[in-house]
Formats: sequence, C-alpha cells, structure tokens
Amino acid sequence: MALCPNMILSLVVLFISKDVSGTTFTFVNKCDFTLWPGILGTPTLDSTGFELPKGGSRSFQAPTGWSGRFWGRTGCNFDGSGHGSCSTGDCGSNQVECNGAGATPPATLAEFTLGSGTQDFYDVSLVDGYNLPMFVEVSGGSGSCAATGCAEDLNRKCPTELRVADGDACRSACEAFGSPEYCCSGEYSSPSTCTPSVYSQMFKSACPRSYSYAYDDATSTFTCTAADYIVTFCPSGRRQKSSKDSPNPTDGSGSSASEEMLANTGSWLAKLATGDSTRTHSPPPHPALLFAFIFLLLFLVSISQTLSFL
Repeated sequence: MALCPNMILSLVVLFISKDVSGTTFTFVNKCDFTLWPGILGTPTLDSTGFELPKGGSRSFQAPTGWSGRFWGRTGCNFDGSGHGSCSTGDCGSNQVECNGAGATPPATLAEFTLGSGTQDFYDVSLVDGYNLPMFVEVSGGSGSCAATGCAEDLNRKCPTELRVADGDACRSACEAFGSPEYCCSGEYSSPSTCTPSVYSQMFKSACPRSYSYAYDDATSTFTCTAADYIVTFCPSGRRQKSSKDSPNPTDGSGSSASEEMLANTGSWLAKLATGDSTRTHSPPPHPALLFAFIFLLLFLVSISQTLSFL
C-alpha cells in the first residue's frame, strides 16, 4: 500500500523532531543513600553535577553529537553554599557542580558518544576502577540497543592491594601499580601487546559487559540509534556494602565465609600470577601445596553452598 503525502510528512517530522530534541538521559538512584552524579561532556549539559537522593531520579537533554561520561560520587559533604568534597568519584571542583572536571579514580563510568542521525556508542567502564554498581538501559531506538553495566558489588570482592581506604572503592591495577603492562602504555600501547591481566580478568568475570581494560572493546561497546537512556545506580536496590560494613560471615546476613575466602585467595593468586609489584611478597608456595589449597578451597565452597540450601 502506497503511503499518502500526509503520512510521509508525519514520518519526516517525527524523525526531524527526534534529531532536533536529541537524547534524554534519566538518572535513577536505587542505592539506600544519597549520591551526587557527575557529568563531563561536550557540549556542556544543564548541569555538571547534582544531588540525587535515595529513590530519586532526574533527566537531562543532550544534543545529537554529544560525547561524555557520567559517574556517581559518594560520601559527599557540601555546605550551604554548595562547597565541599566527596570520598569517592570526587571531581576536585570543591563544589556540587564539577565545572568541566572529571572523576578522580577509582570510579565506575558510563560513557556515551551520540550520533547525528547515526548510531550512538555507549559502555560502562571499570578501566578507571570501581566505586558503585551502575547499569545502562535503553528506551526506544533501533538496532541492537543492549543493556550494559556492572550490577555486582565489586567492593566486597576487591583484592587487598586494590582496595581504597575503608573499602569504599576498588582501584584499577594501572592506578595501583602504575606499570606499563597494566596501563597499556609504552611498549604495551597496542591491542597485541596489552592483554588482560589477572586483575582485569577478575573484573570481567564479575561484570562481563563492562570494560575491564583499555582494549576490551569487542565485548564492551554497544550501539543504538535514536534512543533515550536510563542510568541506574545500585540497580539491585541493595545498599552498596564496603569492607567496613560487611556482615559477619556467620551471622546469616548475606555474605558467606566462602565468598570472603574467594576474595582473599583471588588477591593472593593474582599476586602469584603477575609477579612482584611495588610491594615485597613472600616466595610462592610449592606447586603441590598450591593445588592442595585450591582443592580445599573448592571443597569448602561446595560445603558452604550445600549448607545454604538446607
């Protein structure tokens, strides 16, 4: 059936309207505490940083061609004039507004490059470390338009050598050690020479759709055309636990002894596999002892899981 002129005109107007209005980003806070999202991008949106209370949401319009990133700041203290700082994700502006400054690592990042009548590109990145669970969902649009993000609480699983202060955030290996093989710099500045480290593999295992290191494009970059996006902090709706408020493994409140053991062992195995860093480590154990320890660990995990179903 042929389209009448009025129908064709309506479709053209709809397309142009979407192109002119750009993209709507909606931020949702499902954490059980207030946080302060930061925004860095070109051109500048209506805000570069704002308060988002527990259960709150706020939307912004971004023009076509906009490129930038979002993150969550936690543990912020601002006075009546809006001056202060945050314990994680701080942008160094000493204000609620970030005013063109980016997040101080470690911080979970949602990154976008909007098309102009073409595809948008987006991802959630742990390359600069992690401080909050973050999830990106798509509203409308055409194409693959997959959801992405990291809903896991990586602060609870963070190796000791990457842990920040009281466990409120988890650094990347690049930030923690500064060596070229972790930072994909110098002689490691190409996809063929910079390969996943044990640390980035641990991040990738927990959050398979998120960027875990600089050249993690194939499984971490997503596309959609003419869509709006919802960025949710703490998508599971649970409080983001840190090491200082992790429940006792025996109190039945969520964390098991096996989970804590896995985190600690992961840290030890990471050190063993990657060699010495900026710290001095004890000599590695005999291989037979290592295999015996791993077997015992797996046995304990199996027992823990069995008991959890009883």
